[in-house]
Amino acid sequence: MPPPVGCTVEQVGTRLLVRLCGELSAANAPQVRATLLTCLVERPDAVVLDVADLVVPDPGSLAVFRAVAWQAAAWPGIPLLICTPDADTARRLTRGCRRLLPVFSSPEQAIAAQPRRRVTVLHDTLLPVTGAARRARELAVEACARWQLPALVGPACLIADELATNAVVHARTMADIRLAVGPHHLMISVRDGSAAQPLLTRGLPPRPAAGLGLLLVDATASRWGCIAADGGKVVWACLRTRGGRAG
Repeated sequence: MPPPVGCTVEQVGTRLLVRLCGELSAANAPQVRATLLTCLVERPDAVVLDVADLVVPDPGSLAVFRAVAWQAAAWPGIPLLICTPDADTARRLTRGCRRLLPVFSSPEQAIAAQPRRRVTVLHDTLLPVTGAARRARELAVEACARWQLPALVGPACLIADELATNAVVHARTMADIRLAVGPHHLMISVRDGSAAQPLLTRGLPPRPAAGLGLLLVDATASRWGCIAADGGKVVWACLRTRGGRAG
């Protein structure tokens, strides 16, 4: 089994520059995915990924970058910019997703490029008290009014309420709530101080106050998920701003 892929992360202005080195394989691709998802938690303007020193014996393992790019687009709505001077690697990376995963020949070009996705954000800090859910709903109403999304007031309030309630009841820590709107989605996320993953009791009779709220989120959101963060986690969900459900 090849060793883990080496990774360094550097803040460059409002972007994160991530350099990968070593041999990428199906065995260590999950480690690469987890590392990149952690970078998304900090919500930079963009993640610039330098793969010039990455060896890829199996081109199929490059799919990990497409998966991360889809996640970044769904939440938190930021671009993943790949850097490689190798034309063959660039062609394989962008096959079928050129708009989603732009490739540059150098980190300098990617850092200088204008991001393709811009999001507008509302955020607040929630105390671990009973009023947190009410404040989350108020922020959802404010967001939908500001961004002229009247049809999403109900779903956004439900999701914001459930994510805030989960943070209060289960994490019992301060929580940061964030609502952002992009070209296609309204994104809602709550970051708390507990590493415990949320439990979805789909198909099982839920215990009182355990898993039922996430069933509502799962039924309402076009997509949702959880990403580990330093000292806790982020639970996120998105709603389409136009008709239809996301894949």
